[in-house]
Amino acid sequence: MRSTAHQPAAAAGWDVARPPGPGRTAGVRIAGFRDRSAGPVEGPLFPHPAVTLVVAFGEGSLVVADAGGRHQGGSFVAGLVTGAAGMRGEKVMCLEVRLSPVVARAVLGVCPAELEGAVVALDDVWGRDAARLREQLGGATSWQERFALAEASLARRSKTGPSVDPEVARAWDRIAVSHGRIRVEELAAEVGWSRKRLWSRFGSQIGLPPKRAARLVRFDHAVHRLAVGESPARVAAEGGYVDQSHLHRDVMAFTGVTPSTVAGKPWLAADDLAWAQHGVSDVD
Repeated sequence: MRSTAHQPAAAAGWDVARPPGPGRTAGVRIAGFRDRSAGPVEGPLFPHPAVTLVVAFGEGSLVVADAGGRHQGGSFVAGLVTGAAGMRGEKVMCLEVRLSPVVARAVLGVCPAELEGAVVALDDVWGRDAARLREQLGGATSWQERFALAEASLARRSKTGPSVDPEVARAWDRIAVSHGRIRVEELAAEVGWSRKRLWSRFGSQIGLPPKRAARLVRFDHAVHRLAVGESPARVAAEGGYVDQSHLHRDVMAFTGVTPSTVAGKPWLAADDLAWAQHGVSDVD
């Protein structure tokens, strides 16, 4: 593993690999995970503002339970969700893809809204392509080779899949750039739509209505600031919350635990390493 951030990931029980630079497809990010624990692993998976695609390969086991209590083993897709999920497994080895909701429709071939917040088997979405990619990843000898295989598959699918409305893409980008601190009325005015039309088109193509999407983005920004040691008071004041109790309620609603508990979760260390903006790491 090549990374100056090796220790946080190791403390979380995972080796993490990332591609050396930007991927071939805008809005698509990839990371590789390998479980280093001596026995079974189990833990929460917090919501984040991306559609998640996980390809599990190798001899290990992986089972994810979504916020509705539905269980899915092996490779899966999860749309935008607003509640914590859980995972358990042993000797897990997987490649995770985080898709911007703007490109998820093209890559998946279905609208994220059709996932209805559930964890769905990747085979049910991609058909034979899922098994083909899984076999290729399992036969590869390095993470860099796996990344190349995955990026080629994702790029090919993104070119043939349906796109979202330009107005929807612009609205999502504004939500992301503002860290969720923008009102629906402002979004509608910027894209030239009525509030009702934006609400309908955005929700049907992204998977959440714009207000809930903004709340999810705001939460994601806040929880990662908490994870690096910033105080709840500061995060609340600078993150668009009315006060600290507002932040507390929001974190509880998304995760079921308090801000201080969230900040101590080791998974966030591996998460921050996997999705850092720059750098390279590899494990073999």
